[in-house]
Amino acid sequence: MSFLTPSVTPKAEEPAAEIAAGARLVPRITIQAFCEHSQTAQMVESALHDRRMSKVALTTHNGGIEGAVETYKSNPTPNLIIVETSLPPEAIPQALQSLAEVCDASTSVIVLGHFNDVMLYRELIRSGISEYIVLPASPQLIVTAITELYAAEGAAPIGRTIGFISAKGGAGGSTITHNVAWSIATTLRQDCLILDMDLPFGTAGLNFNQDPPHGLADALLANQKVDQTMLDRLMSKAANHINLLTAPATLDRSWDFEERSFEQIIEICQKSVPVILLDIPHVWSGWTRHTLAAIDEVVIVAEPDLANLRNAKNLADTIKALRPTEKAVSLVINKHGVPRRPEINPSEFASSVECALIGQIGFDAALFGTAANNGQMIAEVSANNKANEIYRAIGMHVTGRQASHSASKATSLLTTLPALFKKRA
Repeated sequence: MSFLTPSVTPKAEEPAAEIAAGARLVPRITIQAFCEHSQTAQMVESALHDRRMSKVALTTHNGGIEGAVETYKSNPTPNLIIVETSLPPEAIPQALQSLAEVCDASTSVIVLGHFNDVMLYRELIRSGISEYIVLPASPQLIVTAITELYAAEGAAPIGRTIGFISAKGGAGGSTITHNVAWSIATTLRQDCLILDMDLPFGTAGLNFNQDPPHGLADALLANQKVDQTMLDRLMSKAANHINLLTAPATLDRSWDFEERSFEQIIEICQKSVPVILLDIPHVWSGWTRHTLAAIDEVVIVAEPDLANLRNAKNLADTIKALRPTEKAVSLVINKHGVPRRPEINPSEFASSVECALIGQIGFDAALFGTAANNGQMIAEVSANNKANEIYRAIGMHVTGRQASHSASKATSLLTTLPALFKKRA
């Protein structure tokens, strides 16, 4: 007996290829499996041959639940963890509690067990485990369980949308966006997509030393014809785990759009990419307002002077009115410490605009100028520069992760299993 519901269990007479052919693809997620037996690891790895798993990054490890606990004491958790356990039913919940204490709340968990125990199944599902599958099982059963989590009709989008907007032209919103994306990709090993929404003057292509023939403008001009296949074709790979939808940066036409012009593209991206960073230009239009109101997180980038303070305050107040029930706007102070320039204290700046200050980037003309001219990120030019730690902290904040596992473990003991192993609706 399988603990999957009949609606998601492949029928015996249906070939696996036919099941996969009409199914939706699992989005770009990271899966790590911890297996106690080599046969189980081979079975999980075989799941990658399924068409639905073509975008998934999956790795297998030894050690079962104990191995997972040791790994995540010092490493970030992926979108999905698969753990095999040979423990008796009465010992499994306690073992999973140890795993819960080192996991992020957004991580889903599938347990592979050796006991066909309906009471155990009910207890695990009630506690928030995404699925319990009795071994031996087929790769198709594993794929179907994953598909039910991430690609089922009506499932909430997985992709988190984060918008960066400068309080004043030249404040460095694009530089912050690109370096934070680099940090998320390298620290969390999550696929990131950067949307360069400054179509006439965007710099994402320059900053990553890319010159793709197509990009975001092609998707916008396609109107209702845009779909996932088209977006995959228009994306350009900038680095490991980083893709771009670049701006054309041409002035051969005016780039005027309706309020909801970007909405469909963003929604499609959310279904396939875990983290979408929007490089929003310093303009004020209907589509800017609508985008800022609709995304998950907004970050204002400002320099510590009076004009930036005024604009940041106006932006923060307006965005708060647009999103009264959403998380407050965050603030990053950029180019702090310009020689001989009178500056507003960053904490006073943040207090005045009523935003949470999540990072301060010091002024370093030589470092940032070299990176810009070379089409590189700061971490590529100077790996040990303290700005990289600030970008990492910003990335962890906007993705909802703890800044450090050592800090998170202190509070995780007070968190219950259902909260950490939150089941996706």
